[in-house]
Amino acid sequence: MVYGRPTHAGPSAVLPGAPPRDLAALLGVLFATWTLQFFAATAVVPALMRLSPAVWQAGWVWQLATYAFAGYGPPSVWFLLELFILYWFGTDLRRRFGRRGFWRLIAIGALAASLAAVAVRLAAGAIAPDGLGLPFQLMQGQRILMVVLIAAFAVANREATILLFFVLPLRAGWFVWLGILFGFVGFLSTRDLAGFAGICAATAATVTAASRRSPLDRLSSWWARWRTERADRRFKRLAKKRGLRVVRDDDDERRIN
Repeated sequence: MVYGRPTHAGPSAVLPGAPPRDLAALLGVLFATWTLQFFAATAVVPALMRLSPAVWQAGWVWQLATYAFAGYGPPSVWFLLELFILYWFGTDLRRRFGRRGFWRLIAIGALAASLAAVAVRLAAGAIAPDGLGLPFQLMQGQRILMVVLIAAFAVANREATILLFFVLPLRAGWFVWLGILFGFVGFLSTRDLAGFAGICAATAATVTAASRRSPLDRLSSWWARWRTERADRRFKRLAKKRGLRVVRDDDDERRIN
């Protein structure tokens, strides 16, 4: 995927540059845990981290958070492509939101997804215990991180243009809905209702969190408003001192008579 600000010449490719150290560490952990699953002696490590029915059956509540950091999937090039997508979007968001804001988005999205997925799995298991499929496979590891980061990028860069599969130009804002659509298609093939619910919950939570203005944005807005009001007061004092009358046109522009 390639993204860039829209211009008259069309979308442009933007290289995100070297990832910050914490993002590089995240990618390294995902790759390491993904590799460990293929060896009998180490497969227990990612198994303990991934979200599973053991959350309510055995009280392994740590899986509600750790599942997002355990690489998941078969040995294929697609996993490396998923890591590349995380690097691409994560680098931009890490610089935009800062370290604390970046990890806050991941924590909110991943936790919302796991709680929603567990709740849906429990409810669905009580209603229809048969035919539910393997739970949580749609949202394990790097997959939920992709949902969170792409949704956050779509909110923060609504007007940017992304080349889907390096060919189809789309506005970034559409990727919020595309993530849910892809999750639904995955649900049709896996019957993982809990995983799909987790994707929807992560998207909603991430969009809400990313839409809120940061303290720096609020401070900048307050500063601009204070300067405008200060200039308006000085303008009125100057007009009064010179015996002029300040009136407003229909378009609310100031003029002096």
